[in-house]
Amino acid sequence: MTKVKKRWRCKPGEQPTELDKKMMYLENKGALVPTRELILNDEQIAGIRRSGVVNTGVLDAVAAAIRPGMNTQEIDDICMAYCREHGATPACLGYGGDKDTPPFPKSVCTSINEVVCHGIPKEEDVLEEGDIINVDFTTILDGYYSDASRMFIVGGKTMPEKEQLVRVTKECLEIGMEAAKPWHGVNEIGRAIQKHANKYHYGVVRDLCGHGVGLKFHEDPEVAHFSQRGDGMLLVPGMVFTIEPMINMGTWRVFIDEGDPYGWEVISEDELPSAQWEHTLLMTEHGVEILTY
Repeated sequence: MTKVKKRWRCKPGEQPTELDKKMMYLENKGALVPTRELILNDEQIAGIRRSGVVNTGVLDAVAAAIRPGMNTQEIDDICMAYCREHGATPACLGYGGDKDTPPFPKSVCTSINEVVCHGIPKEEDVLEEGDIINVDFTTILDGYYSDASRMFIVGGKTMPEKEQLVRVTKECLEIGMEAAKPWHGVNEIGRAIQKHANKYHYGVVRDLCGHGVGLKFHEDPEVAHFSQRGDGMLLVPGMVFTIEPMINMGTWRVFIDEGDPYGWEVISEDELPSAQWEHTLLMTEHGVEILTY
């Protein structure tokens, strides 16, 4: 008989703590529990908080400067300058890559209108009044990661349909945070987001998800933003993760243009606008605490 590999293990040579006992009990009852490494200590959480302060400052600097007529390379320059001034590093710069796709070439993702995510800053991408743009930045400070994105309406005004999309997507993030409860399954988040997006006949992107963050850029749990069967991984106080719903005005389906020399930019399949908001969140005994804005 094959022995089932347990995710939760006590530290060698130590007596089980109350948390150890609770986690082993829940795992034996069939719950998908996180590994012990995903439950962060006070020092680690403090480091992520400091990183989050810088990350929020980066997006505040963008908010103060963004305007019609600027190009997205200028946004990248603002982010890089703020990071350097505060002793931090942009996690996106040089991230990823394989034999078919080069590493991400810039410090920030700038996704305009129908670009769902991973838009690459370019001098030729000039912002026009009424565009909507997601600016997504991840900070590394002293080895700790924090991650957030905001939507901006360029010039402050756009067509009502785009304005509604931006607003509803932010509501989806807020509803997802309310659904994230300690000792509940992560899939409750996606069910709540999907329910709200369905009211507007919007598509919830399924190909990308939120994720654990803090000691690495991406780790468990995967945070789906659409409805799935089952509970998913248990959310335990001390876990840090993102919720970052990507909501399309039309279909949830997406594609990457085969002619894209970078192979990063994700576009809505029907090329209708898309929006995204993101926070890094700490799970506590009372619900989530926002670490980045």
